[in-house]
Amino acid sequence: MLKAGVLGAGHLGKIHLKLLNQSTKYNLIGFYDPIKENAEKVSAEFGYKTFDSIQELIDAVDVVDIVTPTLSHFDCAKEAIEKGKHIFIEKPITKTVEEADTLIELSKKNQVKGQVGHVERFNPAFTAVKDSITNPMFIETHRLAEFNPRGTDVPVVLDLMIHDIDIILSVVNSKVKSINASGVSVISDTPDIANARIEFENGCVANLTASRISLKNMRKSRFFQKDAYIAVDFFEKATEVVRMKDAPKKPGDFDMILQNAEGIKKQIYFENPTIEANNAILDELETFADAITNNTKPIVTLQQGTEALRVAHQIINDF
Repeated sequence: MLKAGVLGAGHLGKIHLKLLNQSTKYNLIGFYDPIKENAEKVSAEFGYKTFDSIQELIDAVDVVDIVTPTLSHFDCAKEAIEKGKHIFIEKPITKTVEEADTLIELSKKNQVKGQVGHVERFNPAFTAVKDSITNPMFIETHRLAEFNPRGTDVPVVLDLMIHDIDIILSVVNSKVKSINASGVSVISDTPDIANARIEFENGCVANLTASRISLKNMRKSRFFQKDAYIAVDFFEKATEVVRMKDAPKKPGDFDMILQNAEGIKKQIYFENPTIEANNAILDELETFADAITNNTKPIVTLQQGTEALRVAHQIINDF
């Protein structure tokens, strides 16, 4: 079992602590939180060991789980990597792309592994269909959330849209060609609602909308490719896959047949992939343990987290 420690015991940090404590792949050593009252409260309530400094915690573990505010990600990760510790780091990877690039170089130099907490990669609705998304040419995403002041220290692009940026970059095998975006600050000092259009060199176009001032929660993505439409509801954990194939010469009574202007007939059929219930945060933490133990590539690498951040900043800079 890998010895793990958590930096940050806020809302998400407490979830990580609970799951690491339950995991059969980690031995939770303890945590550090700079707010002493919060650290004492969490320690008293759950029995986790609290450390007096970041340095003490890093020295005591093999893996450092960084669940602190984004502004402190770089300093925490740098210190852990330079001491030869593997890092799991919440999204976004860092505040700036330059910081993220530095972490990549440090991880190579110190021969440690890193994974970024883009948890939607582990959403069972996405994992059920990701192998079916082979060559999408148009993608549309909507990620809408009710207002929560907890995330307003960063623009909605870094808070919410970055989830969809990472998902899109993971399925589109092409470089970004151009970005057009707009964002509006309504309640916060940074944009609360944003829309971005990303064009890729292979012709794929992605249209992303994110809002943290909506009246209801929605996390939906739709992928269109030759002869297929794939919808993923990340919130409800549901999928819809609609495919087309050449129509049979003698269609059945209940076959759905479409005919285009050229007279070509296609049959429409529906697939219902099996969606396995899971705990996505536990899965991302445990697959990282597997990557360390087996010396394999993490599912969401530091490089991939950096690319998502790079695109996010290009969107913000286009406002």
